[in-house]
Amino acid sequence: MVLGASPKKERYSFMAVQLLKSHGHNVIPVGIKEGSIEGVRIQTQWPSPGSVHTLTIYLHPDNQKQLLPKIRELQPKRVIFNPGAENPHLESALRELGIETVRACTLVMLRTGAYVSV
Repeated sequence: MVLGASPKKERYSFMAVQLLKSHGHNVIPVGIKEGSIEGVRIQTQWPSPGSVHTLTIYLHPDNQKQLLPKIRELQPKRVIFNPGAENPHLESALRELGIETVRACTLVMLRTGAYVSV
């Protein structure tokens, strides 16, 4: 799941959806505005609990205040905090829940083979 997905081609979240799709990953873009990225609809609602392995965040920490309960309910195995989205408090809370947190760039992880999901 790409949180902060945007239909604007210059946004890194847009590029992440493209690259995840091209690498064969099932990608769920979630954003505040509806639209699509290469035929994948941007959703404004979160997917059902247990349906997401990796959540990759493209939101500034100021826009992450209400995320902990939603992420807890979603139950991802891993959360990637992309550059500019780093949030030590949320990262710590997620680790206490047993969710792996990673500070990295999803685009770089995909291009170097470091992005692995089960």
